[in-house]
Amino acid sequence: MSSTGLRLGLRANLAQFSLLVLVNALVGGMVGQEQTVLPLLAEQEFHLSGYTFLLTYVFVFGISKAATNYFAGTCSDRFGRKPVLIAGWLIALPIPAMLIWAPNWGWIVAANLLLGINQGLTWSTTVIMKIDLVGPHQRGLAMGLNEAAGYSAVAITAALAGHLAEQHGLRPVPFLLGAAYVVLALALSSLAVRETREHARLEAGQPTPTPGVRTELTNRQVFTRTTITDPALSSASQGGLVNNLNFGLSWGLFPLLFASAGLTVDRVGLLVALYPAVWGAGQLATGALSDRWGRKHLITAGMLTQAAALALIALANTFSGWALATLLLGAGTAMVYPTLLAAIGDVAHPGWRARSVGVYRLWRDSGYAAGAVLGGIVADLADLRAAVWAAAALSLASGISIAIRMYETHPQTHRTASDAP
Repeated sequence: MSSTGLRLGLRANLAQFSLLVLVNALVGGMVGQEQTVLPLLAEQEFHLSGYTFLLTYVFVFGISKAATNYFAGTCSDRFGRKPVLIAGWLIALPIPAMLIWAPNWGWIVAANLLLGINQGLTWSTTVIMKIDLVGPHQRGLAMGLNEAAGYSAVAITAALAGHLAEQHGLRPVPFLLGAAYVVLALALSSLAVRETREHARLEAGQPTPTPGVRTELTNRQVFTRTTITDPALSSASQGGLVNNLNFGLSWGLFPLLFASAGLTVDRVGLLVALYPAVWGAGQLATGALSDRWGRKHLITAGMLTQAAALALIALANTFSGWALATLLLGAGTAMVYPTLLAAIGDVAHPGWRARSVGVYRLWRDSGYAAGAVLGGIVADLADLRAAVWAAAALSLASGISIAIRMYETHPQTHRTASDAP
């Protein structure tokens, strides 16, 4: 124990860690309220034509979230984690009202601009805070619990919003969920969450399992290392981008693909929810497994599994076929998502880790925008299934690249960044 009484580890910080898990579930729920409803709202109430135009809200969400992720990391290092978390929830306050009373599609796009900022500030900060609390030995488990909470909430809220939309219409009832989430999360973040920056400083003062890693880097050096020069950090960044490209595509186009086969709104909602449900629950296992087996092989297998699942979605035409494919897509994503974050935590020193997480999440969440652009253009030029095939090809290429270029980052391998090719 340090002189301040702080300790690292999940058990030593269980109360605060659990609170942050709950807060991150509310972060995920803010996305889930939109997933089933907004694509249908675009077609049925706003009468939008053309997939590219329809996906503007996903594009704006992705760009704003990606940029905010970077600043969330730098601001967390400079001002502390808790103020950034609270700011993210204050920005979310008008979002449900904007979705409920939007008179035109521009209001929906503006709401998603705010949602992207909210997600960038709150999700990034809860990730950083959990890594701060648990220390070096349980990062995979910590990230599995964090991401499981967030994406399980996405799934539950997407399914519930679909059910409410079937019973009460597309507006306003489904978006009342988001209003409740914002109020609860702001109260918890302001009154119960504690600052964790001192935990990172405590870890920084301990012997590092990766002695070749530099303890002090400029913002530019962190950006370059995470984006290009370090094979593990940069591989994680591109893998995260392709992963969220798939999620952005699913958000904008999957409901329309499923509805084109004559499925009802509640059954579309179930299919949309299956993907993040398996993704969320599966991370409880895959995050912990990466602490035992290492990161690289789980990430590679996950990207290849996503490629196979997307191919199956493009081929299927029934509820059961799509259900199997979305289950497989969720499983592949579960292998990848917490493991990528754990790999960043393995390589990045506590002195610049929050900034590295911010850069990684900048590239990862740029995938939302990339998915919107790719999906919209390909769907307009060809059809919905062609857009899914394009995502499958990119996932395959990503998995192969990671298998060739990334080195194992788990501390138990005694492999350091300086040893990397």
